[in-house]
Amino acid sequence: MIRVVLFLVLLAFLATGAAWIADQPGTVTMVWLGRQIEFEVLTGVIGLVLLAAAIMAAIGILKWLIASPAVAARSMERRRAAKGQDAITRGIVAIGAGDRRSAEKFAAEAEKLAPAAPLTLLLRAQTAQLAGDRPGAEAAFRAMIDKPETRVLGLRGLYVEAQRRSDTAAARAIADEAVKASATAGWAAQAVLEDQGRSGDWDGALTSLERQYAARVIDKDTAKRRRAVLLTAKATMLVDHDPAMAKALAIEANGLASDLVPAATLAGRLLAADGDTRKASRLLEAAWKLSPHPDLAETYAIARSGDSRLDQLKRVEHLARSTPSHPESLLAVARAAIDAGEFAVARRALEEATGSAPTQRACLLMAELSAKDGNDQGHAREWMARALRAARDPVWTADGQTSDVWLPVSPVTGRLDAFEWKVPVAELGGPILHVDDVLADAHEPETPVIDMLPAAAPEPAPVEIVAEPVVPAPPMAEPAPPVAQYAAEVELAARVPEPANKDRSVPAETVFPIARAPDDPGPDQPATPPKRLSLFGS
Repeated sequence: MIRVVLFLVLLAFLATGAAWIADQPGTVTMVWLGRQIEFEVLTGVIGLVLLAAAIMAAIGILKWLIASPAVAARSMERRRAAKGQDAITRGIVAIGAGDRRSAEKFAAEAEKLAPAAPLTLLLRAQTAQLAGDRPGAEAAFRAMIDKPETRVLGLRGLYVEAQRRSDTAAARAIADEAVKASATAGWAAQAVLEDQGRSGDWDGALTSLERQYAARVIDKDTAKRRRAVLLTAKATMLVDHDPAMAKALAIEANGLASDLVPAATLAGRLLAADGDTRKASRLLEAAWKLSPHPDLAETYAIARSGDSRLDQLKRVEHLARSTPSHPESLLAVARAAIDAGEFAVARRALEEATGSAPTQRACLLMAELSAKDGNDQGHAREWMARALRAARDPVWTADGQTSDVWLPVSPVTGRLDAFEWKVPVAELGGPILHVDDVLADAHEPETPVIDMLPAAAPEPAPVEIVAEPVVPAPPMAEPAPPVAQYAAEVELAARVPEPANKDRSVPAETVFPIARAPDDPGPDQPATPPKRLSLFGS
């Protein structure tokens, strides 16, 4: 808008000036080559303007003629660069599509048309990777290091190649160099951090984490979480050598991430060991509300020294009230109740825990309860059978691997804070069996199979069967666990000798065994000496 106004003002000024000149009388006299020429002032002004325009046009044409070779060369260079960029684009698309031949073709064109372009080196490296030419790819990445604009990219490529050949030392050196070249290279900082975590260099990992946060590679929440994990790992390492430092680190880690179960467990245990039961209890209760875990319940139960089993049960019940319907609360109460001998409390908790989809821990606790409460070995075996096919409980899982204890880094990838308390991934795809499904065949009666007896031979000769001495049953011992009792029964059966003179040609009479309870040892064997029996007489 301002330009339009200025143009109109200038146009008005020129029109006013032209009108003023036209209104002023007068002539201009010019003598040229002995001739005198007279014309009006307005005509002279117009002539001067046209002469100036002609001179400027001539100068412009002269400049164009002088600069035309350079302009033509630049135009050709631009067309060549455009063709090179087109070849690079087509080559990258071919690499993405997995078309090796097209990628090699366009890479050759790009090197011919735009050899100095940074993307040409990238195209050559990726084409070599697609073709499986590792030395060629590394050569291209090394060439990229020499250019400032592609130095970090070349280091990234060399890092990937070092990882592919499992050269950990070279990968770490390349990552360190990349961090020096660019503090904002997130992959390099993460690689250094993970390598320090795998080697147990927790102080170095904390320093690297601070650099990441200072360079804004990670956000504040991520930095706090990772610092809590590293502090917990360092505290776990120092717990046997420097408990005071370990306690301080664990408390700081718990303050950074209240839901980090290992930090809360370690901090609560060390606080309780120092006699600060109240602070330990508050810390564990806060962590339990966020992430119920059996380690938290166990640490909370024994936080106050000198408590009896019944007192520990009361503490666990108090802890479970904050999450009354959570499975871990029910299992924690059941565990403490069994240890305290309060079987009725344990049974109520386990009946609720095993109501719809019992897990292996719940089934095993119910089996233990059945064995201890009334010595009901039959139900104990039944619950152990359920445990074999029940859904698995959550465990520490990272990258498809499970661990009995929490670890700060993944043993597979070295990723920090990889372990999660969850059901293993392999179990998620399978069906979750309910109680009735698990025991669908537990009470089905077995159909007896009766073999057809062969026809008896006419008037068989008298055969005397001598009964071998029966090995007396061993004295009754205390009820053993179901698995151990099964093994004892198998061993006892193996000790009974088979009659040496048994006639295998005579078919034995089919005997239907009397059904007994699994833990019934059967009738006592007669203590009278064996006697000779006859098939046709007494």
